[in-house]
Amino acid sequence: MWWTAGVHSLDGMTTSQPQTRLERLADLTYRRRWRVVFAWIAVLAATLVVVPQFAGEFGGEFGTPGSESKATADLLEKHFQGSTGETVNVVWEAPAGAREAQGRIDRLLADAQRVDGVEGASPPRYSRDGTIGLVQLRLARESMDIETSSGTRLIELADDASRDGLRVELGGNLIQQAQEGAPPELMGLLAAAIVLLIAFGSVVAAGLPLLVAIFGLGISATLIGIVAALVDTPDFAPAVAGLIGIGVGIDYALLILTRFRAAMLHGADERHALVEAVSTAGRSVIVAGGTVVVSMLGLAFMGVSFLYGVAISASLAVLVVVIASITLLPALLAIAGGRVDRLRIPGLGRSLRTGGGTLATRWSRVVQRRAGVAAAVGAAVLIALTLPVLGLRYGFPDEGNDPDGSSTRAAYELVTRGFGPGSTGPLLIASEETSGLESLAGRVRREEGVSFVTPIRTSPDGEAALFSVMPATSPQDAETADLVDRLREVAGPGVYVGGLTAAFVDQSEYVSGRIPLFIAGVVLLSFLLLLLAFRAPLIALKAGVMNLFSVGAAYGVVALAAEGGWFGSLLGVDTDTPVPPFIPVMMFAVLFGLSMDYEVFLLSRVREEYHRTGETSTAVADGLAKTARVITAAAAIMVVVFLAFIFSTEVFLKLMGVGMATAILVDATIVRMVLVPAVMQLMGRANWWIPRWLDRLLPRLDGEPRRTPTPATAGERG
Repeated sequence: MWWTAGVHSLDGMTTSQPQTRLERLADLTYRRRWRVVFAWIAVLAATLVVVPQFAGEFGGEFGTPGSESKATADLLEKHFQGSTGETVNVVWEAPAGAREAQGRIDRLLADAQRVDGVEGASPPRYSRDGTIGLVQLRLARESMDIETSSGTRLIELADDASRDGLRVELGGNLIQQAQEGAPPELMGLLAAAIVLLIAFGSVVAAGLPLLVAIFGLGISATLIGIVAALVDTPDFAPAVAGLIGIGVGIDYALLILTRFRAAMLHGADERHALVEAVSTAGRSVIVAGGTVVVSMLGLAFMGVSFLYGVAISASLAVLVVVIASITLLPALLAIAGGRVDRLRIPGLGRSLRTGGGTLATRWSRVVQRRAGVAAAVGAAVLIALTLPVLGLRYGFPDEGNDPDGSSTRAAYELVTRGFGPGSTGPLLIASEETSGLESLAGRVRREEGVSFVTPIRTSPDGEAALFSVMPATSPQDAETADLVDRLREVAGPGVYVGGLTAAFVDQSEYVSGRIPLFIAGVVLLSFLLLLLAFRAPLIALKAGVMNLFSVGAAYGVVALAAEGGWFGSLLGVDTDTPVPPFIPVMMFAVLFGLSMDYEVFLLSRVREEYHRTGETSTAVADGLAKTARVITAAAAIMVVVFLAFIFSTEVFLKLMGVGMATAILVDATIVRMVLVPAVMQLMGRANWWIPRWLDRLLPRLDGEPRRTPTPATAGERG
């Protein structure tokens, strides 16, 4: 394999001719530094200019394969000229009487129906007290396929009408999309820049990882347009891929940059320092990046089409920054050379400028002396963080979970007050057998949990018909899911119960049932990758188990945040919110890969020390000491980047952000500082055990000669 490299210390480089492929790549990059930089600039420019010409539209098939909601959507597509059943709620309040304001509302509706994507309006409904009115604008296409400008125009019309005692609010997915704030990627970059400045204390040193991340973001974000043209790609895929790309790109660049500075500090010239950094830290970057990609592509196990676009987009972002980290960054380091620490900021960067790692060494020794107790306490803390997951409630947030003060939240509250919470999430009952639909509508009206049934609407071709059902409970209530099941029993064959709320119910059941298969597939693939990288089955198994702990703790914190309360309010989640079932899936894919990063960074250095000394206890302490500062800085960057999700207007992105930040924080502290040294101390020489048959079977990826470890010390045998 082209990227393979042995672990070569600076002292071991006795010749000027690099021996491994990564060393040769680093040496070539050093000698052709300007060509490499200009090549990356050319690639970035060409991508930005050419790729948008072939980019597709963001959107996705959110239907669940084989479900009634999917059959309903297909029927609408076939007979109702592509109508999706999606609507925009126009709700108004007039204390003097909603009917009195109908003339102004009619003018608003006339203008609204000229907006692109709007195909018609329902008859008005009025609350019992007569102060609230409701009209639903039917959308001609799925809201994700309609330009955001249409939602913005509708908001402007509502604002213009809201005067002289009349209050107009809008609800629906199209309006939610129009209310989205600044991209969280920008907040993530800003936060990462601050952490880098604090860590390095140098504008040049802090700027290089940011530059790598910006190149990676510019190229991958543009290429995602091609992904959207080939597979279903939801509009939140660029945000997820962008933040992952920024986080891992800065982390990977930070690792290589720190190794380069350490080599320079110990007297290496620029060329040898660069070769050492790429051949050691670069190898860790490739293994870590490969693990992230494997984890993300594991989303294919779910069988949900819109997740394919998310998986490919995030994997593409990671691949681009991995390549940039081992080519563009070395070229920039070759140009900067000894000037990498220029433009210093007084008082910052001391922790990364000092050598040693004595605090981390002392901490590791303390943990190793009480390894059993440390492992038990660390595991207990992670289990305690995981416990709230028992109360995790699957479902989809509705507009009642939108930010306080938003138009969609206000519309939800008005509709709930005037017509009941179910009016915000109507169900659709559709059939190509129109003759018995009137009788069915009568039976549905008498069903418990039904608040209102609309008149039957026949398709333009006369071959299908449908009507809407307003549940008495909100879309996210368990009673609404039960109503969907009962209506399907009442409807019988040939009649479908669908709509957005029913689609959410179907997807929750489908995705939650496939989560075990997905987790098993990702864990197995990651285990195999780590086994190839470290040739130690117990090391690979331990890394997988540790990261399951980290992900479990993240799930627990997400469940706690979703309950609202004081913790949720800090994140802008001020109501009890169900967690969409795809969130745990996406979080697992992202976190299992990213959590492996720090395992790979640490274990690669421990492995180097073990091959040097042949003694596990010392190797663990030295490996922890030599990676403590860089991993701490890298984890801090990843945490602040993921916390940028909380600035999104989407509740599910807020929950993802806090969950992923928690997992990284837990992994860089409890796992890395407590569990890893404790468990490796307890296992001793068994860490590096591998059956001979497996040793012969596995290909050698690192180019190292076979080594015979030195005998274990008495402490290790104990």
